[in-house]
Amino acid sequence: MTLQTRTLGSGPSALDVSALGLGCMGMSEFYGTTDEAEGVETIRRAIDLGVTFLDTADMYGPFVNEQLVGRAIAGRREQVQLATKFGNERAADGTRLGINGRPEYVRSACDASLQRLGVDHLDLYYQHRVDQNVPIEETVGAMAELVEAGKVRHLGLSEASAQTIRRAHATYPVTALQTEYSLFTRHLEDEIAPTMVELGIGLVPYSPLGRGLLTGAITETPAEGDSRSTAYFPRFQGDALETNLRLVDAVRALAEDKGCTPGQLALAWVLAQQDVLGLGVAPIPGTKRVRYLEENAAAAEVVLTAEDLAALEQAVPKGAVAGERYGDMSSIDA
Repeated sequence: MTLQTRTLGSGPSALDVSALGLGCMGMSEFYGTTDEAEGVETIRRAIDLGVTFLDTADMYGPFVNEQLVGRAIAGRREQVQLATKFGNERAADGTRLGINGRPEYVRSACDASLQRLGVDHLDLYYQHRVDQNVPIEETVGAMAELVEAGKVRHLGLSEASAQTIRRAHATYPVTALQTEYSLFTRHLEDEIAPTMVELGIGLVPYSPLGRGLLTGAITETPAEGDSRSTAYFPRFQGDALETNLRLVDAVRALAEDKGCTPGQLALAWVLAQQDVLGLGVAPIPGTKRVRYLEENAAAAEVVLTAEDLAALEQAVPKGAVAGERYGDMSSIDA
């Protein structure tokens, strides 16, 4: 298998990445048990497969996910496009300290991430969440200083509104927006995506498998210890889960006809949105196991026809998913 590349951003801010990336968060926290050795093995196998766009953040763990990624890419730095994030501030014991976009914090967070990753630069550095108490121009201005210092190559935002994206891009060119996007989550199509097309910004969808729902492997609320079992993720609870599983059943039926898994079909749909939306799209499905990584990577070979896309639209109409994507949406810029 030869995984193609895709271009995020435009002009001098353009960044070529693998068409499918790898979200590394679950290797350290949130989705049940973790195994550091298996996480390292998964990242190394990803690089072998051409899945070279790696995504982490300082708050995952906290801090230990960056260290894990750093160990996995040791000796292979030039083979990967490395992205991390700052702004969801946590203490070493995991306590959440809030969203921080202050310029002095931007600088110190970047230095700490570079040290944990064991690298001298980041290919893409995101503001993880928009700080409503700090003008975006100040935050992005500090991020731009990191580019000038050679510590960062490209800038990104995560979960930013169209207005914030426009203001940020006027301060310094933004290469990519990372936001949740899948068959189950399509909020960005109305206002955010057209703004990105206008400004030449690429899209990095996280949770392109609906936090695992679209794989078909989840049939009930996850066990205690998995963050999806909590009220923070309403789509996995009660009646909402029942409604959403019926939608997954419809995706599963189409996948069987296509000769692929439901997850592969869902990822192929996200990949196909590059042509639909008219901007660079490189999803970052997360996994902590080699076998699921290999399954996800094979989705790049699933070609969807216009009829396939229409059938998926009918199976999962926009807005059909039950429940908000987060129980608390206050940190999402709107």
